[in-house]
Parts: sequence; C-alpha cells; structure tokens
Amino acid sequence: MDGWGVSGVEESKPRRYLFYLGCLIPHRVMSYEVSARKVAERLNIELVEMPEFCCCGLPVDHVNHKLMLLLAAQNLCTAEQLELPIMTLCSGCYGVLNKVNRMLKEDKDLREEMNVHLKKLGMSFKGTTDVKHLIQVLAEDIGLDALRGLIRRPLKGWVVAEHYGCHVLRPSKYNDFDDPEDPKMLKRLIEVTGARCVDYVDETECCGFPVAGIDEGVVLQLVRDKLSHVREAGAQALVTICPSCFLAYDINQSRIKRIMGEDYDIPIIHYSELLALALGVNPKSLLLNEHRVKLDALIENL
Repeated sequence: MDGWGVSGVEESKPRRYLFYLGCLIPHRVMSYEVSARKVAERLNIELVEMPEFCCCGLPVDHVNHKLMLLLAAQNLCTAEQLELPIMTLCSGCYGVLNKVNRMLKEDKDLREEMNVHLKKLGMSFKGTTDVKHLIQVLAEDIGLDALRGLIRRPLKGWVVAEHYGCHVLRPSKYNDFDDPEDPKMLKRLIEVTGARCVDYVDETECCGFPVAGIDEGVVLQLVRDKLSHVREAGAQALVTICPSCFLAYDINQSRIKRIMGEDYDIPIIHYSELLALALGVNPKSLLLNEHRVKLDALIENL
C-alpha cells in the first residue's frame, strides 16, 4: 500500500458522486469535462448529474460574503437531499464548497442564520455531505495502487511539470489533504501514468487568473515566469487541475509571444487528460483540439 486510498477498484458497485461542474468548465473548458467523464467510465465511477445547481459563490465573495455563503449552501443542500458527496473539477468551486461546508458544520450560529434563508427555498443544511476534488477521489477513494493496475498505455518518456494552483490547498484550515507549501499528491498521481514529474522554481505560485480583469500585465508576467521555470526544468508540458489555471497558461502563451517576443510552446494538459491517455482512452475521443497550444508532438509519441 502507498498510503493514499484503497488498493483496488470494486467492479460490481460503482462509486457515486454528485458531479458539480460550476460555471466556467461547461462554457470555456469542455475538454476538462470530457476527459473527466472518460476517466470515470474506466474507473467505475458514476457521475450523477446535479438536477439543479447555481454558482458556487466564489465570484461574489468580496462583494457580498453572505450571498456567497448562501449560494454554496444551496448546492450543499442539493447534495444532502440526494445523499451523495460532491465531486468537483474546478479548484475554485472546490475551495468554496468545501470551506462553506466545514464552516456551517462547525458554526451553529452561522448554520442557523443560513437555514433561515434556505427555508425559503425549501431547504435546510444538515451537514451530511462531503466535498472532494477529482484528485482527492482518485488518490484517496480509488487509490494509487488501484490506478497503477489499470494503466494500459504508460506515458514513458513524457516529462512534465505540475501546477497545483491556489484554491485546492488554501486556506490550509479547510484543505488539509496535502501540504500547501510542499504538495505531493498531484505529483504521485502523475507518476502513476508513467510520466516523469520534474521539480521547478516557484511551483506553488499563482497563475494570476483572478486579477486578469484588473491588470493583465500582472497575469502575463506571472505566466511568463512560470513557463520559463517549467522550460528550464526540461518539462515538455504543464499539468493542471484547475480550469482557470489551464486558461491562464494556455491562452496567454500567444499573448506573451506577441507582446514580449518569447515563444514557449508548452502544452497545458488537464490531469484527467493525462490519466485518460494512460488508461488507454483514444486521443481522438478527447477534445485535445480545444487546446491553443497543441499536444500533437506528445500524442505522436504514444
């Protein structure tokens, strides 16, 4: 055993999760959803569609904190009514839903305050559900040993770097499944696929996406610094687990080339795509053409 999750996948009974997609993925990062669904099929995971959902609340937190709490609580109540844990792909959605879930479970006064508003929607928060990011489900619920046993096309020769992002690990008060200063889970998941994950300078730095509407220059500089460090480490691609981070690194490479005159040409890959390829999923069934920086050279070497 490797200390992360169980040692096998139970074939007869699928693991069931309420699939929370949030706002960004269905509209701008469909490749993430497609690859996650392919992975779920291979791992006997049943993704239950959410009958109704609203924004997680993250975008409005700094404008109206109570509204953020209420939006998140409404999604949590839906999961409670269906008696299922929530699984997210978006790190921002995970961060908010997980944080609010814990806050309401621990703070009786806050829970009662939110329930006054939820009652108008025919809901009541009881604290009976959990929230997990995809990588938690893979590492803790499925387990690295089980994943290794299912790899059909090891990505030998692939050298990649990882980008965790901010919201999955921070604040550490609510996200305690990995070390926010020196995270290991994603690296271990990458190594399961057969690819080699290299270390590089400033791995835990933010992608800059949250400040894109305020100062695009800051975003481009952060992305440039990250990509330069990734290239210096000898990585062929950068693996992400967040749709916002994916967009920041994928879309902005052409801008950096135009504005700064630097051409990185580093493909950005969702971890679910990396795992899907290693599990033997046909690359043509994934929306790899959605990526601005193409993966053709890597795919040709499979």
